[in-house]
Amino acid sequence: MNKVLMIAALVISTASVACASSIVGDWQGTLKLGGAELRLVLHITESGGGGLKATFDSPDQNANGIPVTSITLKDSKLNFEVESIHATYGGTVNADATEIKGTWTQMQPLPLDFKRAMAPIKTEHKPAKPSDIDGAWTGTLEAGGQKMRVVFHITNTEDGLTATMDSPDQGANGIPVTAVTRTGSSLRLELKQIGGAFEGKISSDHSMIDGTWSQGGGSFPLSLKREK
Repeated sequence: MNKVLMIAALVISTASVACASSIVGDWQGTLKLGGAELRLVLHITESGGGGLKATFDSPDQNANGIPVTSITLKDSKLNFEVESIHATYGGTVNADATEIKGTWTQMQPLPLDFKRAMAPIKTEHKPAKPSDIDGAWTGTLEAGGQKMRVVFHITNTEDGLTATMDSPDQGANGIPVTAVTRTGSSLRLELKQIGGAFEGKISSDHSMIDGTWSQGGGSFPLSLKREK
């Protein structure tokens, strides 16, 4: 009887070690708050002494290699802390170490599940021949008596059109546009990380794009003028 118990204990112990080693790798998840979405990529590696260390990327904020201050895995419970942004995470790793279900806490708790990254998220794109709308486009949003300038930078690449957005009045530059969709003269620029999108029609001389900015359930007219 004692031998059976010892064998069972050995099997459980071995399973725990296997789980700890199999957590190493790249994981990706998406934080959702209202209409906003923010992708996160967690990179877990082994540290000396059998422990773990990690960094994470926020592709939609152009932030990569953010240090994870501490990370622990006990049985199937994963916990880590990111002191630089006052954030913590607690989750449970499933049996085959392909998914982590848990909660991201940063001012408020939000559900966040990680899955194994099947392929790295591409953040660099090789340039291609410029399209007829490549360049900088500026406009001014007006809402509630306030005005806010925006600048979209559109670039053609081997993977298709990409873009970033600047908000000069907020001191924010290079915000990634998560999706650029063009069908003829119709253009859609989506920024999931802030729950915003622009849809407009490109003029025949490619000098203006008249459309609408939508965010947080509201819509506002926005005309973009091409910068020379």
